Amino acid sequence: MSAKILLVEDEEKLARFVELELVHEGYEVTKSGNGREALDLAIAGSFDLILLDIMLPGLNGLEVLRRLQKEKEIPVILLTARDAVMDKVAGLDAGAVDYITKPFAIEELLARIRVALKLHAPKMLREAGAVEEGILTWGELRLDERRHRVSYAGHEIFLTNREFLMLKTLLENRDIVMTRDTLLNQVCGYDFAGETNIVDVYIRYLRSKIDDVFGVKMIRTVRGVGYVIQSEEDR
Repeated sequence: MSAKILLVEDEEKLARFVELELVHEGYEVTKSGNGREALDLAIAGSFDLILLDIMLPGLNGLEVLRRLQKEKEIPVILLTARDAVMDKVAGLDAGAVDYITKPFAIEELLARIRVALKLHAPKMLREAGAVEEGILTWGELRLDERRHRVSYAGHEIFLTNREFLMLKTLLENRDIVMTRDTLLNQVCGYDFAGETNIVDVYIRYLRSKIDDVFGVKMIRTVRGVGYVIQSEEDR
């Protein structure tokens, strides 16, 4: 089932461009160029995410966001031409999960949408009883945080503690490129005195135990930056 997105933007050319890109990515899109209309649509509809401009006729985006938060819990990404710090703070304080300043690259917006949907999907699915607490999955891979176990298609994979933490970090941040420094801090701690190439060593170990054994390409290298596990539909 494709995610449903409410796009609230009064600049018609930009709205049309974003709409076409979202539809191309497989999302269901509803458009609105008026804050008051958008609020009514958001409350009455069943959207998975809202892209919300701040400067809107009828009702500004921040007020739409504040009123919506009293009615529903929907992830909102703010779209705005403003780049002042206080505008960003006001938007995030009002309940937005992210903020992107116009003009933006569509690839960045799409990435932020994927992240927002994934970060909020587990909660919605748990409320529906569809996801077990402490379980991360990727295809037939299953990481059980509570039992400290990893398996693929039912076959247990024996990982060291640091390999486990590396895999867990990558799965928790799916579609986000994790730098070597970030992975090193997550796995070895901020006081670790070693070099970041230790991350490459652990990635190689994970690939030898998962990718090579089961014939998958789970962990992707982003040259000069770090590593990422992409969602299966994005591979």
